[in-house]
Amino acid sequence: MIIIKTREEIELMRESALIVSKTLGIIAKEIKPGVTTLQLDKIAEEYIRDHGAEPGFLGMYGFPNSLCMSPNTQVVHGIPNDKPLIDGDIISVDCGALKNGFYGDHAYTFEVGEVAEETKKLLQITKESLYEGVRATRVGNRVEDIGYAIQQYCEKEGYGVVRELCGHGLGRKMHEDPEVPNYGKRGRGKKLANGMVIAIEPMINLGTKNIIQHKDGWTITTADNKPSAHFEHDVAIVDGKPELLSTFSYIYEALGIVSNEEDGLRQIPFKF
Repeated sequence: MIIIKTREEIELMRESALIVSKTLGIIAKEIKPGVTTLQLDKIAEEYIRDHGAEPGFLGMYGFPNSLCMSPNTQVVHGIPNDKPLIDGDIISVDCGALKNGFYGDHAYTFEVGEVAEETKKLLQITKESLYEGVRATRVGNRVEDIGYAIQQYCEKEGYGVVRELCGHGLGRKMHEDPEVPNYGKRGRGKKLANGMVIAIEPMINLGTKNIIQHKDGWTITTADNKPSAHFEHDVAIVDGKPELLSTFSYIYEALGIVSNEEDGLRQIPFKF
């Protein structure tokens, strides 16, 4: 059952999403060769707790950490460890936070040092496809219109669109209805309505769409051992249009990136 949120609940969810956004901004400053994902996980947990929230992933379904940290060929759900990042890595950081009874949940794939050009392009196209999906999140469309927009944008570049994993509704639970796949057919799926809040999260592979689930029950890698990218935003439908609740602005501030990609996707001005 899809749970429609009130305007007041959406604003509470914005607070939760911004805790995650700020946490990713803090992490962005620390990602460099030599740092371990366990060190990053500790920084994130402390920041989330110090700002009046709880880590959303820690203990969920038995997950042992606050961040999902998925380097290189790992798609999602990687468990932080003590192996240092090295120059040329990429690392997907997926973060969740619970505040005021609502979850925020979004992700960004970072470059570590100098990254191969074909991998840089994978990250660029995957992030751009996220915004293609966000723009399709409006009254009059259906859930698979979102997936169709993402799929078409990525497959024209020859990339593999993961089928087994998807975005989801978001609210008082981390995972609510509807499921939001990153592929689909136009005009199919549940109708999008005002008050829906969803997490859109393309998981796109440089090569095959096929993935492998590892014995730890969490780690998922590409079947051909080529890199995978993952970006995620929290999106509400307000007055028929998409309203970004999360932002990459804190990441961009940390990395010195100038971007207008979120322009037009936030009706309520973002207070930095």
